[in-house]
Amino acid sequence: MTHPAPSTSSSPSDTQPAEPRLTSLSHGGGCGCKIAPGVLSSILKGTSAMPIPKELLVGIETADDAAVYQLNDEQALIATTDFFMPIVDNPFDFGRIAATNAISDVYAMGGTPIMALALVGMPIAVLSVETIGQILEGGASVCRAAGIPIAGGHTIDSVEPIYGLVALGLVHPSRVKKNASAKLGDKLILGKPIGVGILSAALKKNNLDAAGYAQMMAVATQLNTPGPLLAALPGVHAMTDVTGFALAGHALEMARGAGLTATLDWHRVPLLPGARDLALAGNITGASGRNWAAYGAEVALPEGFAAVDQALLSDPQTSGGLLVSCAPEAVDAVLAVFRDLGFGDACEVGEITAATAGAKLVLR
Repeated sequence: MTHPAPSTSSSPSDTQPAEPRLTSLSHGGGCGCKIAPGVLSSILKGTSAMPIPKELLVGIETADDAAVYQLNDEQALIATTDFFMPIVDNPFDFGRIAATNAISDVYAMGGTPIMALALVGMPIAVLSVETIGQILEGGASVCRAAGIPIAGGHTIDSVEPIYGLVALGLVHPSRVKKNASAKLGDKLILGKPIGVGILSAALKKNNLDAAGYAQMMAVATQLNTPGPLLAALPGVHAMTDVTGFALAGHALEMARGAGLTATLDWHRVPLLPGARDLALAGNITGASGRNWAAYGAEVALPEGFAAVDQALLSDPQTSGGLLVSCAPEAVDAVLAVFRDLGFGDACEVGEITAATAGAKLVLR
């Protein structure tokens, strides 16, 4: 399967060579660029010793999606940032994915985005002004869809193309949804199918067809707008979005934070069409292996669990879905919110069970 060559704003001529593929300029794309979880923990070790004001409702303690600072009795400010190298070659699409992914952290905390700042690093001698402009316009189009302005930002000349946003939002302090507040007996709901990392690896190898590319884009650019409505449901206890550390990594963060175990029913986890076949054909990101090396010891797999399924379980998702931990009686209401907002693949994928002496994540 071969994906058609990405469109660019400038056509090659005898005196102007064609621009390189965006993905050829990056050593890793999308959320697969993240530093491996174990390395990140070592880097951040000791930073929790900093003084923490009482207004800081969410900091770095549980690797949550964003910081939350209480402004007054009715408002708390959500602040987050996310940026990465190209996951696709089309510059407009790259901008769309990066912006969607950055804004997702605001929704994952239960908030409503209010504005963004652009973070732009581009190899000025390699990419045309037109191509860079398309990346920025892709991001701006997503911000318009989210109803927010890009109110500023920062640019540098860098070796690899980098784009993302600082995203700011607001939430009522009582509706902040941490990734660490799941309760025993909760059900786990996943908002989007997984497999974006697999498809992106196939794209980079020219093994993704047009239909697969369209599927990947549909998932990676779908704003996680159910977040604020889910946060308003009394039965929703915890929430996060599934991104670079994969479904396994983010479920583990939820389990660790609650001091409990996350149990996933693998056969219920939705996959992007073709993702498993592409993984079987060797289209797997390097980040998948780094993820597993970092946390695989905390995961209990059933006997005979296939290597390809392990790769999908640790597959980094770029702009993945919300993972919601809710009371059993809230499941129907949670699924109704997702489906009303166009998330037809949302489904129950597991539950929060009692803590075990070994694994924090159990597959069945």
